[in-house]
Amino acid sequence: MTLLRDEYLAAAFDHAARGYDLFAAASPGYHAHLRRSVRRLGLPRYGEGLRVLDLGCGTGASTAALADILPGARITAVDASAGMLERAAAKRWPDGVTFVHAPMEGLAEAGVNGPFDAVFAAHFFHDTADPDAALATVHDLLAPDGRLAAHEYTLSGRRADRAVWTLGCRIVQPAATAFGDGPFYRHLWRSVVDFDTADAFAARLRAAGFDRVRTLPLPGWQTGITHTFVACRGRPEPAE
Repeated sequence: MTLLRDEYLAAAFDHAARGYDLFAAASPGYHAHLRRSVRRLGLPRYGEGLRVLDLGCGTGASTAALADILPGARITAVDASAGMLERAAAKRWPDGVTFVHAPMEGLAEAGVNGPFDAVFAAHFFHDTADPDAALATVHDLLAPDGRLAAHEYTLSGRRADRAVWTLGCRIVQPAATAFGDGPFYRHLWRSVVDFDTADAFAARLRAAGFDRVRTLPLPGWQTGITHTFVACRGRPEPAE
């Protein structure tokens, strides 16, 4: 990806932040599915005393799901889009929720350091220029046996699911274009179509060193389009 395209996409994400919550609310089950994926992390005691990283928090929908299901956790929410993060941080949040503006490669410089007990990433990896590098960073940020839940657009590989995804994007496109966000939603359609299938992303997780990888479907129209991937960072091998 060239620098020009990076700047183009950054501007598109910042601009789309104004109407993103409206489009998310219009997607049946969007917020309920995020909460379901958070529950699939299986964290004990409502997250009491645990550190959780919300990677690619956008306008805060994933952060809200984490805060709802894990009220005892300390949540660090990160996004590379200043526009998205500004929208998120302007909302009311309980104590223990912190927002940080940083790209994936700049987390350490922004003070986002592990170990985290869990990482939640919603619709994140399909938008990264290098998903393998992103997964390696997540793996390093997790504590031994720390958990990852990726709530991700990953088509099943069936033609019917690709057709449903394409139809949904075409339905949204006229309204998005009226808001001035046509480029963002065209990018969204293409980035998902070009990304891993569910099976391929699960294999990518295993190749990155995660174990106990599970691929879990979501209900409704997102069946075959969005999945929850739950995985753990294994404990390091003992020194000989």
